[in-house]
Amino acid sequence: MDPAAPEEARVGLEARRSLLVALGIYALATALLFATTAPERLAGHTPFNHFALLADAWIHGRLDLGGPPPAYTGNNDFASFDGRWFVSFPPFPALLIAPRVWLAGSAERVADGRFFGWFGGVAPALLFLTLEKLTQAGRSRRSLGENALLALLFAFGSVYWFSSVQGTVWFVAHVVGAALAAAYVYCSLDAAHPFAAGLALAFGFATRTPLGFAFPFFLFEAHRAAAKTDAARAWLRPLALFAAPAAAVLAALMWHNRARFGDPLEFGHRMLAIGWRGRIDKWGLFSYHYLGRNLAVVLTDLPFVDPSHLKGAAPFQINVHGLPLWITSPFLTWAFWPKRKGRLYWALALTALCVAAPSLLYQNSGWIQFGYRFSSDFAPFLLIMIAVGGRRLTLPFWALGAAAVAVNAFGALTFQRAGYERFYFVDGSQKVLHQPD
Repeated sequence: MDPAAPEEARVGLEARRSLLVALGIYALATALLFATTAPERLAGHTPFNHFALLADAWIHGRLDLGGPPPAYTGNNDFASFDGRWFVSFPPFPALLIAPRVWLAGSAERVADGRFFGWFGGVAPALLFLTLEKLTQAGRSRRSLGENALLALLFAFGSVYWFSSVQGTVWFVAHVVGAALAAAYVYCSLDAAHPFAAGLALAFGFATRTPLGFAFPFFLFEAHRAAAKTDAARAWLRPLALFAAPAAAVLAALMWHNRARFGDPLEFGHRMLAIGWRGRIDKWGLFSYHYLGRNLAVVLTDLPFVDPSHLKGAAPFQINVHGLPLWITSPFLTWAFWPKRKGRLYWALALTALCVAAPSLLYQNSGWIQFGYRFSSDFAPFLLIMIAVGGRRLTLPFWALGAAAVAVNAFGALTFQRAGYERFYFVDGSQKVLHQPD
């Protein structure tokens, strides 16, 4: 009898068990997300179906919309250039929905919120598989149950929940982007799947631009794997396989930009027809100038209390710049309180910082939102930091996790629903961050 057979059987059993649990997480998360989505988001197209509109333009051989945006969109977040109108959002989600639009015959015939709703459970399931892979490799000590709960905390204890039930362009990008971020980390571990890792990173960049800055994690894993051998090709081969799909997707994006705007580096957001275009013209899309405001949203944008001067208002209101991260997901503080800080932990921390930095310097804080939605870009890395940090997840952690689920349930069930102004403070100027005296 082959002495390695029992070990191979054990590994195979663990892999099958992990896959079954991941499928269960996908089914549970997707079902709960659909159940907490407003019926009108599922019945027909959403009012901001930009990705379906972009796919429809491609299908008809155009890069622009072929005219002004549909009236139902309110001309919200479209780019205007040379007398034509464009969707400037990174286009990968449009590629996903394009076959459905082609079959339907037009963007308006596609229930885009329902289509992208089926992606809601993908990120939690892939995050669980990533955590399990770390456990099985001995790089994390978390149990299967802990890994499953951490994945579900991402789904329902973070702003991912309210984002997933919106179905509109800004939030769909976070749903798809989080799935690609989790896939990227899974494929990057031990540099086991360099081509797939590069593809996930590239598609992540083509969905949520900050995800393109997650490349340090693969470089760390590739270096770690190469250090086990003296052969130089052990480093060069995975790096080449990683870079090839990333370069191909980047080249396609640059061609797309040049064909639309005459500049391969112009994605079109500088040309948005929006009320605060002046600050973009003055400070640019990214600037240190925006850092203070964005940090205030992440850390200090507390609910407004007892706004009695507002007729019919609740005892509190949430500024639509969004609740701070420590209110929506307080358990994430465990990411910065590890028991051990190995190289893997620091690689994840550096990657999370690189992904967070562009949003902190961006001209928009994420407004309008329940909580800081841009955190969905880097929250998967923070969850993995908690797993590999080694600190026991005791009652305080799970209590904060339960509180986070309650907070985010409120956001998912009230944000942009009928009468939501009762619980939310909306200032069209975007200048009011904290409650006036």
